[in-house]
Amino acid sequence: MTLSQTSEKTPVEKTGVPIAIRNVSKVFGEGGDNPFRAMGPVDIDIPAGQFISVVGASGCGKSTLMLMVAGLMKHSTGEILCDGKAVTKPITNVGIAFQDHLLLEFRTAFDNVMLHADIRGLDRQMIADRARDLFAQLRLEHAMDKYPRQLSGGMRQRVSLIRTLVHEPDVILMDEPFGALDALTRLQVRTDLEQLWLRRRPTVIFITHSVEEAVGLSDRIIVMSPSPGVVVDDITVTLPRPRPIVLGDAPDFASYVDRIHQHFERMGVLHGITPQTKIAS
Repeated sequence: MTLSQTSEKTPVEKTGVPIAIRNVSKVFGEGGDNPFRAMGPVDIDIPAGQFISVVGASGCGKSTLMLMVAGLMKHSTGEILCDGKAVTKPITNVGIAFQDHLLLEFRTAFDNVMLHADIRGLDRQMIADRARDLFAQLRLEHAMDKYPRQLSGGMRQRVSLIRTLVHEPDVILMDEPFGALDALTRLQVRTDLEQLWLRRRPTVIFITHSVEEAVGLSDRIIVMSPSPGVVVDDITVTLPRPRPIVLGDAPDFASYVDRIHQHFERMGVLHGITPQTKIAS
């Protein structure tokens, strides 16, 4: 079966919120002798419930952009709106995942997930019920009472994913969350993430270096230039969902990958690629 023959399940109502990034840039060392423009200006509008990936060379400002959307870093110019409200401080209805799982070694997997209830003062029974449901969906019931040191890398990252999603945030921000995993585990966790996202469809900004991973997960892919990072392409991915765990060499998948790789070759990020398709204007 090809990707184009794969049927998508009836979509659920989108529960995410829109995000608007307008003329946003980041300059480090403003007012000093050697200011450094790390990113921008960037303009991106993200509808509620959309899954977007941001790809680009190291140092292009991908992670900086995510931190500014979260309100954890101030932007130098422009404005960021989350659900129509200006982001001037850390937003609260958000789940954030990083490359490092950041699990506390002295708490079990289940207790790590329950941190949201403890810190946010949420209903513990409600969060516990959601946590057990997510552990079951990710086939981790047997790991709930184990400590991080007793889990494999893939299991720890799944626990981190549960912790990111358990309070059902409207916005999910993920910075290379699968970067430390081996190739086979990345495939499985990528599929797990898509299945969990399809349940509610929060708005997702996913930072990755993997072009194939971006195509496999995204509704849109934002391609950024080397520093200072600006948007050089905004690609809508129309592959049907749910997507197969192995995307393979299907032409409709390969065309997206080729398009992004050609941008990287043109910008000097990659060298020696033989173009198979032309970059869409």
